[in-house]
Amino acid sequence: MKRFVEGTDRSQSVLFPEHLDDYVAEDNIVRIVEAFIEALDLRTLGFAGADPARTGRPSYHPAVLLGIYIYGYLNRIQSSRRLEREAQRNVELMWLTGRLSPDFKTIADFRKDNGPAICKVCRQFVQVCRRLDVFSDSSVAIDGSKFKAVNNRDRNFTNNKLEARIEQIEESIKRYMDELDRADRDPALVPATRVMRIKEKIAGLKEQIESLGELDKKLKQTPDQQISLTDPDARSMSTSGRGTATVGYNVQSAVDTKHHLIVAHEVTNIGNDRAQLASMAKQANEVIGLKHLEVYADRGYYSGPEILACEESGMVPLVPKPLTSGNRAKGLFDKRDFRYLPESDEFQCPAGERAIRRFSTLEKGLLFYKYWSSSCPKCLMKSQCTTGANRRIARWEHEDALDRMSKRIAEHGDVARIRRQTVEHPFGTLKAWMGATHFLTRTLPRVKTEMSLHVLAYNLKRMVNIMGNQGLKAALLGA
Repeated sequence: MKRFVEGTDRSQSVLFPEHLDDYVAEDNIVRIVEAFIEALDLRTLGFAGADPARTGRPSYHPAVLLGIYIYGYLNRIQSSRRLEREAQRNVELMWLTGRLSPDFKTIADFRKDNGPAICKVCRQFVQVCRRLDVFSDSSVAIDGSKFKAVNNRDRNFTNNKLEARIEQIEESIKRYMDELDRADRDPALVPATRVMRIKEKIAGLKEQIESLGELDKKLKQTPDQQISLTDPDARSMSTSGRGTATVGYNVQSAVDTKHHLIVAHEVTNIGNDRAQLASMAKQANEVIGLKHLEVYADRGYYSGPEILACEESGMVPLVPKPLTSGNRAKGLFDKRDFRYLPESDEFQCPAGERAIRRFSTLEKGLLFYKYWSSSCPKCLMKSQCTTGANRRIARWEHEDALDRMSKRIAEHGDVARIRRQTVEHPFGTLKAWMGATHFLTRTLPRVKTEMSLHVLAYNLKRMVNIMGNQGLKAALLGA
């Protein structure tokens, strides 16, 4: 073929053998992976096999297997079998491992046996970012997202799901029994082969009811009344779509608003975010180390004790309050229409009357004070306020912390926009990398390991975009 770019003849001999190093450019990201791993103290991080055994067959050094995983997750290759193939044919991976090609079982066992150490490696890279001063003037945005587990929805059971499934099976049995009755009345209506199949199906359905009955006994013994058969730690969690749920894990992340690096992350199988704010904010603050760190979160994180814990730790929470009161929909005043007067510890109602403190009560372990006015029964605006004898107003003992936060949000103005544009993009990127199935491993400890590798790969790519390949490589070698 003339007039085309021609390749090299496969049978052509080379006088001076080519070096593997010639195929990997100086700014290749695989060199950054090598520089990062060389800067780690794998023994201190807790990797098994960092010290060679005196007897037996030599093992692979943990740095080799860690490099394979970091390279794989950087290139969206999470499967141990695929990583085995890549180690045998991928020039970059050959360069990184020195032409070593562990089998898939060795690769998979490394991830399984070194979960806590791999999680520490992810945190170690965040510490490197801190030393490079990328968090100097950052705030953080916190959010959670549901990631799918290996467990299928049909293999997850709650009380309602179990009852619905048993009811469905019983209806099927009744339908088949009606067909058998029809066959008894007139055998010509139902062929004999069909009758045999119906009897087999009925027997199979009865076996399913028995197995579901055993499952119901186990379900009643579980703390959260939920069982997943494939991944025992996965849980059914509601999503933003009405009537939909994901069987998986709730991944929490704290992302810095300046460079969109994932500062801290956590994997939990609790389906809501209500109790996650303080712990995630504290993890992020330990990394960033700034005084009065601003913490953005959405309404799902609004919890008085969590917000108070953030304030007491020196952080500045910015969490909008959810509007859960039904009074406004009924045409009645809601709590926002009542102004609290701290100097006299009273509320001023829309009619100008004063509601004074009457008593205190404990609700879900929190101390609340109850206020109302004696003028309620005679008030001309009572029909717009309450249907009871008095309009009662509750105030938490530490509600001044919530008032301060509401004032900050009102002055700030763009809290929701900052949170959304900061923390939602990393979640979308990670889910695109992970594919339709998201996690490949089972049980919470292994899922945490897998998520740490994804976060490490994401942060590595972000730092390459910030500093460039050569700049990050030089910084890692200097570290």
